[in-house]
Amino acid sequence: MEEKAPIYLGHRTYVIDGFDLGMPNRTGIYVIDDKDLTIVETGPSPSVPYIKKGLKDLGFKLSDVKNIILTHIHLDHAGGAGLFVQECPQATIYVHPKGKRHLVNPTKLIAGAKQVYGDQFEPLFDPILPITEDQIKVVEDQEELQIGPSATLTFYHTPGHANHHISIYDSESQGLFTGDACGIRYPHTEDHDLSLYLPSTSPNQFDPFVMLETIKKVSLLPINRIYFGHFSMSDQPNEVFKSVAKWLPIFMEAGHEAARNDEDLTQLKERLYEKVAVYLDSKGVPRDHAIYGVLELDFEVSAMGIADYLEKTKVLPTQ
Repeated sequence: MEEKAPIYLGHRTYVIDGFDLGMPNRTGIYVIDDKDLTIVETGPSPSVPYIKKGLKDLGFKLSDVKNIILTHIHLDHAGGAGLFVQECPQATIYVHPKGKRHLVNPTKLIAGAKQVYGDQFEPLFDPILPITEDQIKVVEDQEELQIGPSATLTFYHTPGHANHHISIYDSESQGLFTGDACGIRYPHTEDHDLSLYLPSTSPNQFDPFVMLETIKKVSLLPINRIYFGHFSMSDQPNEVFKSVAKWLPIFMEAGHEAARNDEDLTQLKERLYEKVAVYLDSKGVPRDHAIYGVLELDFEVSAMGIADYLEKTKVLPTQ
């Protein structure tokens, strides 16, 4: 197991690198050190040892964990919840109402992930364990949770990436935990003084129009920082919203181009890859840069989500 200390982000908040897919700077698990110790995301089950080590480094015991909040139930964000909560059985798990049944019985979740990841499913995600109903609390839009004397978390339903997605506003930091609702932050290009934020369009509930509405909705909040599922924090929320809103129609244009030419998923992925590569070229990022290995993985899944959306929404010919 690679060693990496939790990173302090200010405002009693830390990020633990979960080494999702075996990669650093990929998926973040957040620790809010308030009166009620709160974890946002667990990552997949292989990330759980990193959470345990990170909490130990911060001086916490597993029994200190009071709240575990899942932005959505995709396995790279929540697949490890069942395993992790076994070791902190006093904790309550907070999730969107549409996510609860999949945590109680993850059978469909597992089947869907196997369709996407195939032979890689087990090393990336096993085990996925069910969670008892009495440990789960569903949260409605704008519901609040007090975690400290002057700290309130407010839950917002934020569909677009997934119908069961929530984002969490922290009154203390004026930060928003966005999961995948407002895209992905790629810290890899910061060695070229470039902040790269791109949409996350994975299957099977991705909807570009709903995603844009969600971005508009949360941009009205008094936000000073965004905590991404992938990865860590940005203190430039307006730049994030602007960038993801710019790239989303570009991604969809690639999807429509691929559909018109009857291209397969590999060709659609290459279209996404090339559109971003041309942009990175203009910013002086070489094509042998480490960012391209990460984008290769992400665009494979993003292509699936775009193709799935276009297939579901295509206009059927009149009879």
